Amino acid sequence: MLDEKVAANAPKTEGDSSEKVLNEARMLWHKYFALTEELLKFSDQRDSDLFIELVDQRGRLIDKMKALPKNSYRETEECKDLIKQIVPMDNQIMYRARSWLNKSRRQNNTVRSYDLVGSMELRGTIFNRKY
Repeated sequence: MLDEKVAANAPKTEGDSSEKVLNEARMLWHKYFALTEELLKFSDQRDSDLFIELVDQRGRLIDKMKALPKNSYRETEECKDLIKQIVPMDNQIMYRARSWLNKSRRQNNTVRSYDLVGSMELRGTIFNRKY
């Protein structure tokens, strides 16, 4: 599904190696955009495994983009438009991820505090006994 979406958005042309590199960069940026959209959709859901898998996929795409030979796709209007759309989505994803992380920390701290209260009651009963 993702490849079909990208194929529809990224035109393919044949040419010299620099043209192929530009097309590869275009395809990778469109995949990155599509994965960012998917991440935004799943950032509100509780399926953290799927969310983490999508983050990993996006990380692998970044590695592929960095591995490409130097090209000028990043300076094109098409790429600049994609980046303008990606940045707000990234900000929303980071905000939601931080909120989820903070909520998880609060829940873990609450559970730990109950564990400590339970263990202190046991110690308290030992110290309160008269021998």
